[in-house]
Amino acid sequence: MPHVRILIRPKAGILDPQGTAVEQALPQLGFAGASDVRIGRLVELDVADTSEVEAMCQKLLVNPLVEDYEVQVDGVAVEA
Repeated sequence: MPHVRILIRPKAGILDPQGTAVEQALPQLGFAGASDVRIGRLVELDVADTSEVEAMCQKLLVNPLVEDYEVQVDGVAVEA
């Protein structure tokens, strides 16, 4: 059964308060040089039919208005 990983990130230009908070906290913890921090989420699942993954993303997993996503099937990137 194929293993699917879906990396979901806020679209460029969309406010990312978690990313901003992490970016501001890193120097305070002694980690210099980090910038443009974006926080996303990872969805992993095993599926019987990979042809349904795009529909899963569009209907449930991703908010296409504010998020971009990238799909990998068994470690290989798939065009969305």
